[in-house]
Amino acid sequence: MAKKPSPVGLTLFVYQVGFGDCFLLQFQYPAPHPTRHVLVDLGSTASPKNAGEKLLLRVAKDVRARCGGKLDAVVATHRHEDHIGGFATNRTGTAPGDVIASCKPDLVIQPWTEDPAAARDALKPTQTLAAGLAHIAGLRAMQGFASSAVEEARRQTQVGSAVPGRRTFLEDVEFQGLDAIKNESAVKNLARMGRRAGAKAAYVHFGSKSGLEPLLPGVKIQVLGPPTLEQTDIIRRQRERDEAEYWHLQPGGAPAAGSAAELRGPAGRQEIPERHQWIVRQALSVRAETLYQLVRALDNAMNNTSVILLFTVKGRTLLFPGDAQIENWSYALAKPEVRKKLAKVHLYKVGHHGSLNATPKSMWNLFQHRGPKGAARLTSILSTLGDKHGDSLSGTEVPRTTLKKELDAHSELLSTQDMRSKTALVKPIVLDLTAAKWTPESLKIHDAQPLLE
Repeated sequence: MAKKPSPVGLTLFVYQVGFGDCFLLQFQYPAPHPTRHVLVDLGSTASPKNAGEKLLLRVAKDVRARCGGKLDAVVATHRHEDHIGGFATNRTGTAPGDVIASCKPDLVIQPWTEDPAAARDALKPTQTLAAGLAHIAGLRAMQGFASSAVEEARRQTQVGSAVPGRRTFLEDVEFQGLDAIKNESAVKNLARMGRRAGAKAAYVHFGSKSGLEPLLPGVKIQVLGPPTLEQTDIIRRQRERDEAEYWHLQPGGAPAAGSAAELRGPAGRQEIPERHQWIVRQALSVRAETLYQLVRALDNAMNNTSVILLFTVKGRTLLFPGDAQIENWSYALAKPEVRKKLAKVHLYKVGHHGSLNATPKSMWNLFQHRGPKGAARLTSILSTLGDKHGDSLSGTEVPRTTLKKELDAHSELLSTQDMRSKTALVKPIVLDLTAAKWTPESLKIHDAQPLLE
């Protein structure tokens, strides 16, 4: 029996898509074995300045050019637009999703909650047609509610903030509501690609096979999330504050959302008597806040279903967690064997664009390659765009300032925000796998390049 080949090189193409994620993994094998390509997400909800028109279409064409018109696999970590919006198609066949579909991926990986054969209230993947129809109806109901919430928010534009620089209620609901619904075409296209003759669809959960194993010989892939509800029901919930895990503002920071500072004028003069502020605030915000919390619940539910993949090749470990939040992570982090493997991570794709609760401190502290500036340390990849979500006045900004400082101090941080050129929108990270084991010299971060169009 012929020995299976192992990769001799790995190039990670990091795309500057603004507020979103897009990564192309290119595994090089010794001749005559072909190079293999895996695309992880393609989406954005806000393009970087000066990026030009039709950014995701240009990115999709670049992916097609770099993979020679053939993708081995597509990973759609979860259904938020900033991760799958680029898989959308149009009637003329000229959308970015049409370009990716033309690459005929052999495998499409999504979380188990996207399985069309799973019931709306399923605890794990199932395989019945009736349940599949119920599940699709449930997803449509979720999208319909989010759409209605946005329309209601637009009618309540007077409910905003009196603090300059603070995001308004409408902006917040639009961001999270539209993020949840503007992806129906992408969802359908992903399903079609997985049903194509000769292709497979994998709806994964903690501990399941990824489906990538036969496509990437010599590479170990572990699915660390999401857990099924049969494994744990923690992904049903989200806690707002956790000092031990989250990257909160330090003491003495900006005022919290809903504080009395919101009811003062530009010079700090109090406009409403303090004894009346609470009731005025409640009267203005009760309906709006309820609406926003419901939309946030949809948003967080999807983040808690994000696929988490751990790649290991020749002693190098790469972690891609999508937007997984603490509830998604908790199940994996409770397992000693997982914690042991996470300790060896060499490259970390920062979760959820650098948000509050997607890089749990209990996970971050496991990484043995964290450390001060020097040769042997962790590489962190942060795909994000500031001023899109949250604000520093309320301590809700993304990327989170406290987290970014930690990433910069204890890892080799590559942030897409630093790729400011009008044309240089893809940055290759090349890992030489010919050495017997990982060395920091074997990893080269190249300058950003123009897209291939």
